[in-house]
Amino acid sequence: MKLADIDLLNLDRFVEGVPHEAFKLLRNEAPVYLHPEPNGPGFWVLTKYHDIEKASQDWAGYSSAQGVVGMSESEYGGAGQAASGSQTEGHSETDGAPQAMGGLELMMLNMDPPRHTKLRKLVNTGFTMARINRLEPAVRQVTTQILDKAAPRGECDFVTEMAAELPLQVIAELIGIPQEDRQKIFEWSNRMIGSADPEYQVSPDATMNAGVEMYSYAEKLASERRENPRDDLMSVLVGAEVDGDKLSQLEIDIFFLLLAVAGNETTRNLISGGMVAFFDYPDQWARLVNDPSLMPTAVEEMLRWVSPVMYFRRTTMSDMEIRGHQIKKGDKVTLWYISANRDEEVFEDPDRFDVGRSPNLHLAFGAGGPHNCLGLNLARLEIRVMFEELTRRMPDIQQVDPAQRLRSNFISGIKHLPVKFTPEKTARQTVDEAPRAT
Repeated sequence: MKLADIDLLNLDRFVEGVPHEAFKLLRNEAPVYLHPEPNGPGFWVLTKYHDIEKASQDWAGYSSAQGVVGMSESEYGGAGQAASGSQTEGHSETDGAPQAMGGLELMMLNMDPPRHTKLRKLVNTGFTMARINRLEPAVRQVTTQILDKAAPRGECDFVTEMAAELPLQVIAELIGIPQEDRQKIFEWSNRMIGSADPEYQVSPDATMNAGVEMYSYAEKLASERRENPRDDLMSVLVGAEVDGDKLSQLEIDIFFLLLAVAGNETTRNLISGGMVAFFDYPDQWARLVNDPSLMPTAVEEMLRWVSPVMYFRRTTMSDMEIRGHQIKKGDKVTLWYISANRDEEVFEDPDRFDVGRSPNLHLAFGAGGPHNCLGLNLARLEIRVMFEELTRRMPDIQQVDPAQRLRSNFISGIKHLPVKFTPEKTARQTVDEAPRAT
């Protein structure tokens, strides 16, 4: 492969698998690379760990507010379209001043301090370590119920029946969404995050309609909480004030969308991608089954390996230089966490999946700074509990057919993963090695 062959905008290439060979080439030959862009000025690609870490922490130099944090508005599933009532296509039409972003400027991801800091404080109380620790019994109960449904059959779609269900039920509980409505969140998330995937995209309008439907749902739920507040995040949002003003309904809608989608989409794909990693490396699955004390490091290795959010974008606020390259004010800079997590200068033998890897200072939750993942404690809890129960109850789980990947260069996602296991297995058994499906 040559640099001229690299095309990070080719979504079909990501269906085949994450193009790690392309990122390795970039790290070695062009760690600061100006990627061509059809009908646009191009965008800078940062692939080295320390460059990404520095840019992430320098919010004043690398703005999230001067353009969406993805390459285009489509990565938000039409959230801005729903807010503005218009559709935008292409990679550059949502760049520039916030007023051109069709409502996306109200999303925390697309904000800089100090307003970002104030809004984030509103929901921080729902994600403190103390509160998350109190959730563990409930998370384990939900996980047990999920596995109970599949266990007697001895087979299932791991994504839709296991990996998706846990974060859906947990985030629904946190926000205040009735459990009977959680599948609506799943369906809306698929249409929004998977807007470029043929399985989910029925028409160009379907993506925008998902945002509209989600906003409508949020407004109904907000109205209910104004009348009858509860101990959930929607009640926090409707009662909150920032600089003496209550949040507008549109701000609440966008908050709801971000929490609901991000709260289930990334953890779902991490659990699914982690399971695929174990199928690809059955010796590591056997190692974890035989030594449950490895679970904490195994969770971190799955996060490094999968990196469910592959990149975020920033916009430079002044002329600057990175590794001898002159970056102009207003340039788009993309931070590829999935590449940083395999940087040979930081991780020993980075292309080896190792459940005992330590230290493991991955950037799957971001690289510090104001936009570090809000739900990282919750994600770690859900991943740990799910794999604790899987290794205990389904140690012989096997892949039946190849995983079907999401058509996206933004989310490292798995849509379907057929698996099989001994029905009704309840006693933990030792395995030498779970055979890899062919």
